[in-house]
Amino acid sequence: MTILAFVAGCGGGSRDYDVTRFATGPVSKACMNSDRKARSRALCGCVQAAADTELSYGDQRKAVGFYRDPHRAQEVRQSDRSSDRDFWKRYSAFVNRAESLCRGI
Repeated sequence: MTILAFVAGCGGGSRDYDVTRFATGPVSKACMNSDRKARSRALCGCVQAAADTELSYGDQRKAVGFYRDPHRAQEVRQSDRSSDRDFWKRYSAFVNRAESLCRGI
């Protein structure tokens, strides 16, 4: 749910996306395949660029699962497992970067 919220809410801010807004990868593909009205090649590419900066490929694959099952994000966020807590810190950094980087697209 969190990932869907930031994709829908991205708007204004840094213009670093000019170079990387058409990045491709698992997050970009999941974004483009989502049913969000705000999705576009530029936005999804920008979100992928943020993912490339903050998340390993394995983390990106895990985050992609949140598109299919938003409730899974809540389960991971509330988990007591140290690996889930560590992932959530990285994921939160990704969300913050994507919100900042992709604002206005």
